[in-house]
Amino acid sequence: LSSQNYSTVSEFILIGFSNFPQQLLPTFFLLYLLMYLFTLLGNLLIMGTIWREEHSLHTPMYLFLCALSISEILFTVAVTPRMLVDMLSTHRSITFVACASQMFFSFTFGFTHSFLLMIMGYDRYVAICHPLRYNVLMSTRDCARLVSWCWAGGSVMGMMLTLIIFHLTFCGSNVIHHFLCHVFALLKLACGKETATVSMAVILLCVTALMGCLFLIFLSYVFIVAAILRIPSTEGRHKTFSTCVSHLTIVVVHYGFASIIYLKPKGAHSMDSNTLMATTYTVFTPFLSPIIFSLRNKELKNAIQRSFRRTFCPLSS
Repeated sequence: LSSQNYSTVSEFILIGFSNFPQQLLPTFFLLYLLMYLFTLLGNLLIMGTIWREEHSLHTPMYLFLCALSISEILFTVAVTPRMLVDMLSTHRSITFVACASQMFFSFTFGFTHSFLLMIMGYDRYVAICHPLRYNVLMSTRDCARLVSWCWAGGSVMGMMLTLIIFHLTFCGSNVIHHFLCHVFALLKLACGKETATVSMAVILLCVTALMGCLFLIFLSYVFIVAAILRIPSTEGRHKTFSTCVSHLTIVVVHYGFASIIYLKPKGAHSMDSNTLMATTYTVFTPFLSPIIFSLRNKELKNAIQRSFRRTFCPLSS
């Protein structure tokens, strides 16, 4: 049966942007290419700045930010280059194995990203609610362990979901109405009695993991806000909350765009608008991430400015 599954469909066709007017595709290509390059360079700049700073940025929060930048880069590399190539290509087929690989990597880095956002929320909770125990609870070894668990959790989720979906039988149409091997677009092509059960299992698995992360982040901020409100001075409250702003903004953007795409009513939008909406999560969210962290985080912004001065104006620094 397993060999039959794999021999039924040997490749898929990614529709992606092929329904868009041809004269618009070079514009979309240039826009998404610039956003892709900015995402890579922005995250590399953040990582480079953190590693170059001697002590000021060698804290758990910035270690987690480095791990988040790595997951952001890898997620973008797993999705965007293929989308860009297909925009200017007439041959939009993808092999069965390449499709499974893309799904595995996009799931792995996507879930790792969510798990990292969750432990960054925990880090802010410990820093604000238990400042005297912070160095004990968030030691370098503990931070490394938390990051490792995030990557392991993301990999397990990616492997489980990919194996569940590609164990199905794909027969008949091999046309994926998306620019990547997207889980729901693939489930529409599956046939067999178990398809409905698998679809429900995939939805439950994804929703449980992502909503679980969101709930724990929300819980962290309930305790954080309660602790901030107990600070007597307005300046003290503002200074303490400012350490959470960049993380909170990323959480809102990350889950906000995801919910727009996945919780919208079925059949309410055309296929073209669905394609454009999907790019908000796969291209636009990773593009915003380094901007938010470098502009909303004063310590990191100052470190980037120092790094630029050292590089381009060594005499003045």
